[in-house]
Amino acid sequence: MHIDLIIESERVFTGTGGTAGPGAVAVSGDRIAAVGPRDDVRALAREARDGSAAPEVRDFGDALVVPGFHDSHLHFFHSAVYSSPLAAMFLGESETDCVARMRAFAAGRADGWLLAQGWREYRWDPPLLPSKRSLDEAFPERPVALYSGDAHTLWLNSCALRELGLARDSVPPAGGSYDRDEHGELTGIVREAAAMELMPKIMGAFTDAEVTSAYRGFLAQLAENGVTSVCDLSLMAHPGLDFIRDDVHAALLASGELTARVHLFPTLLEDMGRFEGMRERYTGPLLQAPGFKQFFDGVSSQHTAWVTEPYANARAAGDCGRPTVDPEAMRSLVLAAAAKGYPVRIHTIGDAAIHAALDIFEEARATYGALPEGRRNCLEHLENFLPEDLERLSALQVVAAVQPPHMTLDPGGPERDLGPERVPFMWPFRTLLDHNAVLAFGTDSPVVGVNSMDVLYSAVTRQDPATHEPAGGWLPKERIGMAEALRAYTQGSAAAAGRRRELGTLEAGMLADVTVLDRDLLACAPEDIQKTRVLATFTGGRCVFER
Repeated sequence: MHIDLIIESERVFTGTGGTAGPGAVAVSGDRIAAVGPRDDVRALAREARDGSAAPEVRDFGDALVVPGFHDSHLHFFHSAVYSSPLAAMFLGESETDCVARMRAFAAGRADGWLLAQGWREYRWDPPLLPSKRSLDEAFPERPVALYSGDAHTLWLNSCALRELGLARDSVPPAGGSYDRDEHGELTGIVREAAAMELMPKIMGAFTDAEVTSAYRGFLAQLAENGVTSVCDLSLMAHPGLDFIRDDVHAALLASGELTARVHLFPTLLEDMGRFEGMRERYTGPLLQAPGFKQFFDGVSSQHTAWVTEPYANARAAGDCGRPTVDPEAMRSLVLAAAAKGYPVRIHTIGDAAIHAALDIFEEARATYGALPEGRRNCLEHLENFLPEDLERLSALQVVAAVQPPHMTLDPGGPERDLGPERVPFMWPFRTLLDHNAVLAFGTDSPVVGVNSMDVLYSAVTRQDPATHEPAGGWLPKERIGMAEALRAYTQGSAAAAGRRRELGTLEAGMLADVTVLDRDLLACAPEDIQKTRVLATFTGGRCVFER
């Protein structure tokens, strides 16, 4: 065994304990050969040389060496497009401000669709939904599409409505809607499944070459944030709308440009053929298809998350949201996957969705036993629990895939939509860990960016990464420690991908994914977390970023 690389530092956090100490990581090929005191690792390298070249030694002084970060939940296609020159990304201060930003963006794109994401009307002053009228005035002859920050609502102009074939008498698909004014005319606001259904037509304006270039740019962004592994999750439950572009990932793998491990989770359908084909094709360490994704509900801010009791600010009698997939249909799909040993990850935000999904996973486990080879079912987002469900995740070995920066996207929203009685059971990270649940951290990019320090800051402070509000943190008793946050961002996410046996810690035999930080996160003050910079990122022992 030849040692190719030794990474040394005064602060090495292996993930197997709660502290960092001096040490070295020896890499052979794409695996870790040894971790231990510097002298011991160097001695091992000398013994292994057998006349071959000496290993490269990278001494990072007192920097913090940690396992590579793993984003457990993002949408690669849209993250790449929205972080490229192909589209714009902004919250905006108002409808008028958003239109002005689109005018500026249009100056750099001579023709074709104009696309953006990020607006959230409840963050505007005044907090009112936009309409096609303002876009029509600015862009009477050019199609414009703006997806909301959570990607569940679409704002279109009249030209876009015509291009997409939408008219006054159009009927939305199940699980979606077209907003209309008092005269029955389309306002340009399209929601949920109806918005997702239109996405391929809009995104089809981009060429494969443009998309591939955007993927390269996003991979560079991941590396700069110390992210060595991601889960690329289906965007929508309907066939053909998952945007899992395995062809682009495969092309980048073939050209040696895939600098992060990618785990593909296409939509769970009755026909599993597409997934099974990917699962057979992509078996290497950089590209795999571990399981499926499905969707049980929407989002609380739009009252489309499925909750047990009506929303506190109910818009109609019995306003509890709704399941996006019929529960019996979901049961049938998940049981069919379980029969083949395939894990499923389900979008569940409301407490009714979480409860129903856990019931299905419980039945699957009772019928077919635990999933094989370290595979784990997951629930995604989990914003609002029934108290009795907090212990069930651990009992059923279900991973809680959560996105810490989401907690403060809508200040006051949980209190407004769900009321004070349900708020204590929202994003309960501390309680879940105390019940031995596995947390897996991610971003849901492009909903929030892949800034790794924002993820960690949010988890340990429960404050907004941009505003640092509220003082003391939102539901501060649910804060967790930095070592726990790092494990969720590495080991927990590896478990969500079914690769905990080879990813997530710095130990002999594990894949050599390493991130080097210029600050000791385990000892620094919370207000300094976001000042931390990534010095270097290694994927399989290959340096893919260095400052």
